[in-house]
Amino acid sequence: MAIKIDLRSDTVTKPTAGMLAAMMAAKVGDDVFGEDETVHQLETKLAGMFNMEAGLFCPSGTMTNQIAIKCFTQPMDEVICDQSAHVYRYEGGGIAYHSMASVRLLHGPRGIISPELIEPEINEQNIHYPNSSLVVLENTVNKGGGACYHLAQIEPIHTLCNIKGLKLHLDGARIFNALVATGNSAKHYGQYFDGISVCLSKGLGAPVGSVLLGSKETIKKAVKIRKAFGGGMRQSGFLAAAGIYALDNHVDRMSVDHDHAKALAGILNQVSYVASVMPVETNIVIFEIAKGYNTENIVHLFAEKGIACGTTGPRTVRMVTHLDISSEMIDRALEIILHLNPSPHK
Repeated sequence: MAIKIDLRSDTVTKPTAGMLAAMMAAKVGDDVFGEDETVHQLETKLAGMFNMEAGLFCPSGTMTNQIAIKCFTQPMDEVICDQSAHVYRYEGGGIAYHSMASVRLLHGPRGIISPELIEPEINEQNIHYPNSSLVVLENTVNKGGGACYHLAQIEPIHTLCNIKGLKLHLDGARIFNALVATGNSAKHYGQYFDGISVCLSKGLGAPVGSVLLGSKETIKKAVKIRKAFGGGMRQSGFLAAAGIYALDNHVDRMSVDHDHAKALAGILNQVSYVASVMPVETNIVIFEIAKGYNTENIVHLFAEKGIACGTTGPRTVRMVTHLDISSEMIDRALEIILHLNPSPHK
């Protein structure tokens, strides 16, 4: 059996030895009673990094996003986001189920939306229309091949939301990938967003968890919603310790993941069975299979050679680099990609 090079997602990482040691040494208490000091440390650390007042540790990014949406909307409101947004496509219809809000979908290039796209879709006050109340951005954009927002793009969106009276939330699923790629500073984000979801279990390499950041008032409300969602955890400091370790040790090394992704893109652009590759900014590579080839067959052939990856559509494949992918694995993957010889589909 070929050695598995798992490029399905950056969610597949395992805790490092240092992370496991930090987890086992964590000082814990019952977090539902507010007594877990390691959870408090993680929440305070991330809030400080992003210059926001408070944080709330949750089991998943889906939960932090959905809590934020419920905090910032009322039933019959409308959420504005890109059509590719994770909060719309991959969170189980949670916007409708939890918040009873509708969604106005935009079509930004690679999922990046702008004031020019947003403003015409903000509803005027009219009995026939839902109330436009929230804009959601995603950084990086998963289905956009890891495309990044720069702060210079976020600032005018924030200004528009302020003028129109809308809240602004960031699904920061891979926010640290974006920070490493753009050179922007986390501390400048807090002035632009009412809520930020920071995922710890992707490129940062923690096994579980995301933190919702916001004002003290927002987080007080979010604690109650988390409880109703079933997200109140007890001695969760063991998990929070992994997040703290990741923030202290796994941010700067993300540039290696980005270099690995660019190397994959470079070789994919050279083979006949690939029609095109999205521009690579961070750790996600999405490529389109050339006409005449079967997408599922190519994914199967990769698996036989030891590369695990997945499809994102009928003609597209995604590969994601992360801290469990070594330079030696990338060298082997490049060789497999270059010499793979799929038969054209008859």
